[in-house]
Amino acid sequence: MNDSKQPLVLIIDDEPDILELLDLTLQRMQVKTCSAVSVAEAMQQLETQRFDLCLTDMRLPDGDGLDIVRHIQQHHPHTPIAMITAYGSLDTAICALKAGAFDFLTKPVDLQRLRDLVNSALRLTPNTEQDSGLAEDDPILGISPPIQQLRRQINKLARSQAPLYISGESGSGKELVARRIHALGSRNEQPFVPVNCGAIPSELMESEFFGHRKGSFTGAVADKPGLFQAASGGTLFLDEVADLPMAMQVKLLRAIQEKAVRPLGTQQEEPVDIRLLCATHKDLAAEVTAGRFRQDLFYRINVIELRVPPLRERREDIPLLSRHILARLADRNQMPVPELARESLESLCNYRFPGNVRELENVLERAFTLCEGQTIRVDDLHLSALTSNSKGNPSSNLNEIDSLEDFLDNIERTAITQALEETRWNKTAAAKRLGLTFRSLRYRLKKLGLED
Repeated sequence: MNDSKQPLVLIIDDEPDILELLDLTLQRMQVKTCSAVSVAEAMQQLETQRFDLCLTDMRLPDGDGLDIVRHIQQHHPHTPIAMITAYGSLDTAICALKAGAFDFLTKPVDLQRLRDLVNSALRLTPNTEQDSGLAEDDPILGISPPIQQLRRQINKLARSQAPLYISGESGSGKELVARRIHALGSRNEQPFVPVNCGAIPSELMESEFFGHRKGSFTGAVADKPGLFQAASGGTLFLDEVADLPMAMQVKLLRAIQEKAVRPLGTQQEEPVDIRLLCATHKDLAAEVTAGRFRQDLFYRINVIELRVPPLRERREDIPLLSRHILARLADRNQMPVPELARESLESLCNYRFPGNVRELENVLERAFTLCEGQTIRVDDLHLSALTSNSKGNPSSNLNEIDSLEDFLDNIERTAITQALEETRWNKTAAAKRLGLTFRSLRYRLKKLGLED
């Protein structure tokens, strides 16, 4: 922050009424302000003082607010900036967010929304340890170039309020990334609400997302807040967002655009203040092309995309991940931490891991349970069975498996994994391909250690 104890905010707008409104509102919040009416004047102010927040109009006499956003991103990266746009100019706001703006306001300015935005921005304080990726509590483990790049992106994106789309294969750690973004952001003291969109029955979705009033349908015996209300002030993480049915996609789009939801059984909308993070293992752009996902919703949630690399692209992280997983298992079971034999570690590093980090965790948990002594050997990992089975030859491994039950489990694991891979880990589609109900597939995934 600046040298004084009071935060200092730069307001850039050429409309005197707007300047006066913003100035009075911030002063009542014990926030000092400076003003500028042009890009040139704003640049001069930025050269002479350090600001804790910048609020800028989009249209200025000698340029536009995007010039200021880009300048601050390059020269003052720790100063959050919010764009003020005309009502209905959501496309302009999205351009500002893509350029690096922290958030945006629309005219006429809602004073409560302004106060919330300012409070959120002022909670962002530079942290050189986090910015360098050296924070000791960072759950994103790894030293590989892809993970170091991911960590840098997380630290930068955590400062924004922009909707974020997290892409990555199943088991790669998308929810872990979402939780880290929330933890590093200004909303970290508010709720983080994760939602698996593929696990909610379509007939219950509207009630689950937006809540309902008592008596709005059979079984609604009391008022119930929805997931949006539960996340208000914090972060709502929609995992497997591509699984949302079309009707729900329309309602989600409206909630994002209006920043409000309407519970079932009422005609009144309730404002909600959330940061929206979405994820899926599917190619969302391909889903749009195929007509299974609305293009306008894709445009709204994909303001910024963050890709989580699969484990096969970061093999040098496997030793560190393995030690961490084994230490956690040992602590949970109050046992000494076993060692990985050199050959075991080599086998892990050479295995493809179609299920990514989640599969590594399952393999090591099985080995931790089955190994004798304090050393996990290659046979304890059962990677040879998995590798051969993935090539369609499960019967050749009967002699390597301890029992008929293990042998049958491996055949079942192979069939399920193959179906999941062929359907890009869409569990509903995989269950249909296997001739199972979704519930039956979920049971088998848990039994076989393929799902947490």
